[in-house]
Amino acid sequence: MRLFGSDKIKGMMDKLGMEEDEPIENKIVTSSIENAQKKVEERNFNSRKMVLEYDDVMNQQREVIYKERRKVLDQEDLRSTVMEFTHKIVDRAMTMYCPPESYSEDWDLKNMVRYCEEFFAPFGELKEEMLADLGREEIGEYLHKLAEDIYASREEEISPEIMRELENLVMLKVVDNHWMEHLDAMDMLREGVGLRAYGQKDPLVEYKFEAFDMFEAMIEAIEDDVVKYMYRVNVISQPSMTMDDPLENATMNNPTVDTPEEETVKQPVVNKGPEVGRNDPCPCGSGKKYKNCCGKGK
Repeated sequence: MRLFGSDKIKGMMDKLGMEEDEPIENKIVTSSIENAQKKVEERNFNSRKMVLEYDDVMNQQREVIYKERRKVLDQEDLRSTVMEFTHKIVDRAMTMYCPPESYSEDWDLKNMVRYCEEFFAPFGELKEEMLADLGREEIGEYLHKLAEDIYASREEEISPEIMRELENLVMLKVVDNHWMEHLDAMDMLREGVGLRAYGQKDPLVEYKFEAFDMFEAMIEAIEDDVVKYMYRVNVISQPSMTMDDPLENATMNNPTVDTPEEETVKQPVVNKGPEVGRNDPCPCGSGKKYKNCCGKGK
């Protein structure tokens, strides 16, 4: 009644002089209470509907991520997926630094080389001069083939079995990390998007637009990181210890040598306080007289 009731009802109640514990039987008053209750229920319904619509956006994104994650868990060979990500990066590099509508004089081959080195190209091997004499299609074909050859070389170096296992581990780790960061970012967006109403904008519509853009950016970041890890990570085999020679593959730290108690050289106590008498208790705490302990020979 405070929010949705009429001020006239309050004045009417005062004029009638009704007590707080007296039943309300006036039709006008009871009708106003029912109308206020309907407005409260309608507002609560709209609030719940709005929450569900916000949650629906996250549920759709969650279904996409979980579907891709299940593919990673079920699929043993993800090589084609990694190569698909790599080819997307090459196409992106061509679009950014060699736009199809531009002349060759306007191509930024220097930064293209740096961009490729960031993801897959060996540092220092891909030269700007190598690409300067090629046409746009030839540059694209060269970079695609270079990426495939480097990946095949890494696979041959560390074995296809380890490469398949590495693909699964990297893919899961990268997807999980970016998904957790995305959830935090979506929570912050949801908390602040309500302020868009002051700018005469629908907060829900703004939330959906920005959520879509953030999700697309997350997918691109996942693809980029997967390629970076797969082309840059170093695999170190941990040697296993054998019973024949258990120390052959053991890692040696800085060893310490324990001196047997009987061979330990007892250092005399340096007394910086008052001089100790020969018959006084030894300050080292042995319980012996000073002349029979640390004071021998003095």
